[in-house]
Amino acid sequence: MGDDYAIETQNLTKRYGRVEAVSGLNLKVSRHLVTGFLGRNGAGKSTTIKMLLGMTRPSAGSGTLLGCQIDNPKESREIRRHVACVGEDKELYGYMTVEQLIRFTASFYQDWRPETAQRLRDRFELPPGRKVKNLSKGMRTKLALLLALARRPELLILDEPSEGLDPVSIEDLLQLLVAAAGEGTSVFFSSHQIAEVERIADRVCIIDHGKLVADLSLEEMRQDYRRITLGFASQPPGHDFDIRGVQQIQTNGRQMVVFANQNIDAIVERARSLEAVSVDVEAVTLREVFLETVKEAQ
Repeated sequence: MGDDYAIETQNLTKRYGRVEAVSGLNLKVSRHLVTGFLGRNGAGKSTTIKMLLGMTRPSAGSGTLLGCQIDNPKESREIRRHVACVGEDKELYGYMTVEQLIRFTASFYQDWRPETAQRLRDRFELPPGRKVKNLSKGMRTKLALLLALARRPELLILDEPSEGLDPVSIEDLLQLLVAAAGEGTSVFFSSHQIAEVERIADRVCIIDHGKLVADLSLEEMRQDYRRITLGFASQPPGHDFDIRGVQQIQTNGRQMVVFANQNIDAIVERARSLEAVSVDVEAVTLREVFLETVKEAQ
């Protein structure tokens, strides 16, 4: 298997008629980390994941999972051996009972961990004799997670995994993903819940209109990204803040808000040299970074 990235794409594209759902996407997802995949509804997250998993063919471009080409039939068998996924629809064999589906899935994997499956079944309170079709959406999500994690996958891909879960189950899910990464599994998950991503992700990739618009380390974001609120005695001199690190500037009367991702001291020094009467520097959240990034990409 490849050594560099868990996921890598080169100009990955998917068209539906004249609509380009994913447009020249270039992703590089490092191994052994938790990577969040963020984007608005219709940004191309689910389409990207379906192409990565071989559920739909790219219109152009290429990609690899663990060094295996996603559109190579022979290598796709290797992908299925080493990659586990939990899709947005959580499709499972509805006519089987929970216990039957666990045993059926276990028969395909030599490294299946029965003790992990049992522990998760008890933790999730999954009824072994109930048919899958009679489970709630949240229970189906838990069952899909059990089937994925008991395999000891090298790469775990999840599409909106917390959908349908209650707050206690979401907390369980987040802890399990962190634990899986701690055991060496690379975790890549899409979510609309930015707070969940911020809690556990090491890196975040943001997609908008099918294009990658940001790829950042959460640690670097916390250290470097700042919102700087400036007050002036008269109209703010916006054109004088065209300096390195400034991402966005918003002006409201005599107040200016500067969103920056580096060079904070120089920006504050520039503000003081322009006679700002107040300077307030604050750390930003991933939600703010996401909103500003998507706004900038429009």
